[in-house]
Amino acid sequence: MLDKVRLNLQVSSELNNVLEKIADSSGSTKTDVIRQALALMKVAYNAKKNGKHLGLVADADKLDTEIIGLL
Repeated sequence: MLDKVRLNLQVSSELNNVLEKIADSSGSTKTDVIRQALALMKVAYNAKKNGKHLGLVADADKLDTEIIGLL
């Protein structure tokens, strides 16, 4: 079994509303949304370390949006 660490997190009411909206629409919890967000940050972090970029695409052959300033 993995060791778990409890974290306390203070967020603005606006961010809390965003978390609730995402959790409700995805059928998960705010905790799960935060875990998934951290998993995405890990991907972005590792990509940056390897000289890659993070972006959004609708077509695999064309970058629509490059996400900058995340890390």
